[in-house]
Amino acid sequence: MRDGVYTLATMSSATPKRTRQPKPLAKPLGKLDGRLGRSERSRAAVAEALLALIDEGDLRPTAPRIAARAGVSLRLVFHHFKDLEAVFADAARRQLAEVMPTLRSVPADGPLPARIEVFVGERVRLLERVRTIWRAARIQEPFSTEISRRMTLIRAWLRNEGERVFQRELERYKGADRQELAAALGVAGAMATWDDLREHQQLPVDKARRVVARSLTLLLRK
Repeated sequence: MRDGVYTLATMSSATPKRTRQPKPLAKPLGKLDGRLGRSERSRAAVAEALLALIDEGDLRPTAPRIAARAGVSLRLVFHHFKDLEAVFADAARRQLAEVMPTLRSVPADGPLPARIEVFVGERVRLLERVRTIWRAARIQEPFSTEISRRMTLIRAWLRNEGERVFQRELERYKGADRQELAAALGVAGAMATWDDLREHQQLPVDKARRVVARSLTLLLRK
């Protein structure tokens, strides 16, 4: 965690591997760098194509549609990714990597109304940015171990961040009461709640944001 803001690294439970001594390059460095650059551009094009299709409402894009949108061959897609699950995971990672560094640190002290305002502003900015890929991920989640693992980590991060910001209010309660309040805070700031407000209740961003702020205010005011 850096200055109260969790980075993507905090969402990973992977154990760092021991660094190995680099082997001598078998080919000239310039050629190797160029090949790696092309590979990364191809991977990025495939991931961006997936995100674009999802943004347009295609929540279960097929490999041929992804390849066509990326302007690459179907064979190249599966040269860089072992399956569609890997494409999806890489696209989600890239989108989060773009969004997370833009979030501001939310203070855990100061007046409650000010904390709610900043917290809701940052939470809405994150949830609105990733809403479409989250909806697509929920479709894939029951069938993908990797996507399920990532979704679990992100849900935990969302809950933990809310508990950190409103720790002072949570400390007023003990036992089951505290657990229930923490659970209610988690629901108020959850992606599922935001998606319901935006997709099913058809609220514009400003109104949906006020609903979340009102919910937190009613929960935390004593």
